[in-house]
Amino acid sequence: MLIGQMARENPGWGGTAPIEVSSGSRKIYRLSRRGSRRLNHVIHMTAVTQIRYRHSDGRAYYDRKLAEGKTPKEALRALKRRVSDAIFARLQADARRAAAGPR
Repeated sequence: MLIGQMARENPGWGGTAPIEVSSGSRKIYRLSRRGSRRLNHVIHMTAVTQIRYRHSDGRAYYDRKLAEGKTPKEALRALKRRVSDAIFARLQADARRAAAGPR
């Protein structure tokens, strides 16, 4: 599988990508039930743990989203997406390092 293809499909793997269910001029997004439930659970627990610690980067991001006017649930979803992106970036870096071979 190509890296670009993996990057496009990444949010779907963990179920963190919202699904658009728009009608007419209204744009509505809802929670996706697709993807790995186990991976989604891990991402959810990571996000909740980051919110719990006041001085974490995740808590600062969550507070910023609340200040933008998002509901707590929407802010949690945004943080979960950010956690998902961070996990994927780490996996890509590890794969590149492994492909490069030993030094």
